[in-house]
Amino acid sequence: MPDESLVRFRRVVAASLAALESRRAEVNDLNVFPVADGDTGDNMAMTLRAVLDELDGLGEEPLDVLGREELVSAVARAALLGARGNSGVILSQIVRGAAELLASRPGELIDPKLVAAALASAADAAYDSVRDPAEGTMLTAVRAMAEQLDHMQTPSLGPEASPAEQDALLAQVLERALDAANEAVNKGPEQLAVLKEAGVVDAGAYGLTVIVAGVVAALRGADTPELAPQAPPAHSLHLPQHESSSFRYCTNFAVTGTGLDGTVHVEPLEQIGDSVLVVGDDRTLRVHIHTDDPDAAMALFRGAGELSRVDIADMVEQVADRSARLTEPRPAMAATTKCSVVAVATGAGLTRLFQELGVLVVDGGPTMNPSTHELLAAVHSAASDDVLLLPNSNNVTMAAQRAAELSDKPVALVPTTAPQEGLAALLAFDPARSCEENATAVSDAAAALRCGGVAESAREDPQGRFSRGDAVGYSATELVAWGEPAETLRTTLAHVAAGAELVTCIAGQGAPLPRESVEAAVPDGVELELHEGGQPAWWWLLCAE
Repeated sequence: MPDESLVRFRRVVAASLAALESRRAEVNDLNVFPVADGDTGDNMAMTLRAVLDELDGLGEEPLDVLGREELVSAVARAALLGARGNSGVILSQIVRGAAELLASRPGELIDPKLVAAALASAADAAYDSVRDPAEGTMLTAVRAMAEQLDHMQTPSLGPEASPAEQDALLAQVLERALDAANEAVNKGPEQLAVLKEAGVVDAGAYGLTVIVAGVVAALRGADTPELAPQAPPAHSLHLPQHESSSFRYCTNFAVTGTGLDGTVHVEPLEQIGDSVLVVGDDRTLRVHIHTDDPDAAMALFRGAGELSRVDIADMVEQVADRSARLTEPRPAMAATTKCSVVAVATGAGLTRLFQELGVLVVDGGPTMNPSTHELLAAVHSAASDDVLLLPNSNNVTMAAQRAAELSDKPVALVPTTAPQEGLAALLAFDPARSCEENATAVSDAAAALRCGGVAESAREDPQGRFSRGDAVGYSATELVAWGEPAETLRTTLAHVAAGAELVTCIAGQGAPLPRESVEAAVPDGVELELHEGGQPAWWWLLCAE
């Protein structure tokens, strides 16, 4: 038979996660501190999801077989590794503080007195994790709950208490704690000016009340206690506090090893970023920092242990997305969307063509050379569990491979070598399929394509065939034409479109021929699909099936 303690524990974790998921968007919209990047609900949910996944992996061994210490240690480590962002890391420390207290009292019944002690330990761990604690946040809310229970006359339960009696009494006590947390949430704007100016309560503190309400509901086997809905900011965000980080990337990663000491890394991290959190123990650390150079942050830990669970978010994009969401609400992602696409492209027209297909575009710049952390940030922001990644250039493939390796999300890489190849191959993409299934379909579609292009030569040909400034045409990687733009385009199209019914041509920045000249260069019997891409370097990108 399953152990009743484990069954209860899993039930309350699942219920708290479900409660948070139901109000995740509401929590995200409240997020204005420390950066208005709109991901507090996401980050807290990821932490709880990691705990639930850990519990599901334990099977149905009784608690006396597993051992309470082993159980809570596994849960605390799962929360730590699953945490992301300020809110997620602080929530992981609340979990850790409570877990350590419970582990220190083996054999004791988990009753109101033990829960009160666990909340006090959780509050201490949360405050200790932050260098400069800000009141009015989730720190204040967890401390308010701990103090409420500390001041209450909390009865003990004897070993003869039934599971139903335990559930009822724990629910009663936690509801009182929830009242204290709600009061702290409502007082938050008086303690933190950035909240008052925006007209909101703290997102993390409110998220914590949603979690506790879910626990109470699970213990009672009833609906979640009513929480007053919180409106998003009523005012424009213009105070300096709303952009308290001058850095771009919210960077998170884990370090595992032996003899780890997180304290020695805090000062070096603060020299390259802000909002620094380094938490954990001598075997596992979770690092969070806002910085412009994620690679430099990770480099500080190389040699100390193994780096994993790398997650990088572009806060500039997050803030922009949040502002757009609040001013012009977008429809929720369809339930059938299991997989999203991240692709690299350059040029306003090319970017638009990808975006019309629902693709999240990473700007490759003039040389098509985005960094690994830029790709990781895009993967993180994709609104799905699975991601298909298209580098669209040989220059990007290695960075894309590294991003796929580092991502906690399932990522499948299709090594497309040109943007027109990626565009055409995406006709085989189905958002309802997994990334692995889509990778197979899109790879097969890409293999059936013939791509090429015409560009302006940047150098003299050593063999004397063309001069700098002449047109040069390629079919795949083979040079097939050179000279004047019109004739070079005509010859290149003949190679690329041979045997095809349709050829796609994407005109780039400074393309020297008008539309009618491009149309005249297409072989007889081949239909032309012409787009303005605006890409640098290539006058025309070509693709035929």
